[in-house]
Formats: sequence, structure tokens, C-alpha cells
Amino acid sequence: MSIRIGNQTSCNVTAELPFAFAVNNGFDAFEWFSDPGCVGWNEDNMSADERARVRVIASERDIRFSVHAPWAADPTTPEGFADIKKSILFAEEIGAALVNLHLFPQHAADYYVNALMPLIEMVERAGSLLSLENTRQTAPEDVNEVFELLGRSPQTAARTGLCLDMGHANLFEETRNDYVAYVDRLAKHVPIIHWHAHENWGDRDNHLPLFTGAAAQDDTAVRNLVKRLQGRGFSGSVVMEQWPQPPETLIQTRQRLLILWEECCR
Repeated sequence: MSIRIGNQTSCNVTAELPFAFAVNNGFDAFEWFSDPGCVGWNEDNMSADERARVRVIASERDIRFSVHAPWAADPTTPEGFADIKKSILFAEEIGAALVNLHLFPQHAADYYVNALMPLIEMVERAGSLLSLENTRQTAPEDVNEVFELLGRSPQTAARTGLCLDMGHANLFEETRNDYVAYVDRLAKHVPIIHWHAHENWGDRDNHLPLFTGAAAQDDTAVRNLVKRLQGRGFSGSVVMEQWPQPPETLIQTRQRLLILWEECCR
């Protein structure tokens, strides 16, 4: 059981920097996050030639792409639906394996799932998957209900899964500073297919690299999370959601997580 670990574009730097870093350091996953900020990236600032170029690079270097739709893109609104559709079309052009968007627990589960249906048809045509990410406000039971509804159709179940954001789970009020407890409340029918890896101290979503927060001194919680994911048959991409200074921290984080993953497999 293997995993791929890579990094992500950042709203603080141009996309060329994180992507070149991933390529030059042999990362086998990379996520394009449509979050332009001051100088960051979104789909509109990548030409057709550039899309073709990165697709070739990913094929040659065996990099699994994922695309993160804008964090505020709510599929129940016309604007949010259009933004997610743009991300799916981009994913198809670059050969991305997965498109990620946020869960919106303020909506009734059936209303949210109904809005997803045409998007699921789009990702199927694009040959990719759709992952739904827990936010700081998303309870495990919200996740369970959404995936119970999605699981009623083999077609939707085959194309969807959870993006586990461990930092958001760590900030959820009922599991603050205990993201493993959050995972333990997820029902068995919830497939975890993507992992956003970052730490915080339970106070704010500051996206610390793994092993630089609480796990710097004691990595027990990360080990327990890895064991939970292995028990669920996780084989997706792990995305390090940060651009630290120095960025070489990502190399150390990735290597340590790969070692830990192998240790937990034994």
C-alpha cells in the first residue's frame, strides 16, 4: 500500500515556484489550488500551451495532479457551480486525477448532494474523481450523512470520496487538538481518497508543516492517523498545504512521512 506526497500552489507566490520545486525534488503529487490572493494561481492565468506543457511534465515525471476549486465555491450557488465547473474542465485538460471542493454543512445534506450531481457527471466524463473536504465547521456526522446519500448510487459512490483535512479536523470544536478522534467518528462507509496534511495548535488555521507543531516533539497522533488511514485502505495523494520558508522544509516533511508510513505498514 503506497502513497504519493506532494505540495500545492500558494496564494503568496507565483505557481511556477511550487511546481518547479515539486518537479526538481521528485515529488509524485501536486495540487493546483485556485486561490489567486496577491500573486497566486487560478485557472484563468494558465494558457492552453502551458496546460499542455504541465500535462507532459506530469506524465514524464509520474506526478499525480489534483485541482482544488476555490475554497468559497459553493455548488448550490450559480457562481460556485461555475467556479467548480471551471476547475473540472482544467483538471481534464491537464490530466488531473481529482478535483477537490469544500463541504458546506450549513446546507441540508440532500440539498448539497443534489447540487453535486451534475458535477459528478462532469468529473466522470473528465476521467477524474471528486473529493469533498471537511471544513472547520464540518462535523464528522455531516460527512457521514453526505456520503450515506452519495453511496446510494454506485455511479456517484465510485466517483466521490472525502478529502480529510487534518488541520480542519483539529479545529472542529468537538475534536479540538484531536484530529484522530475526528477520524474515529467517521462512518465506515466514508471513503477517504485525499489527504490535506498540516498542523495547528487548535487556535487558528495556520497550516504548519507536519512535524513542526505538536508532532515535532511527539508524533504519536500522526502515527495513529496513519494507522487509521491504512486501516481504511487509503492510497490517495497527500498534499502538504503550505509554502514554508525555507521551502526545503517540505522535503524533510515528505521524507519523514514516507518513513512513518512504511513503519506503520509493518
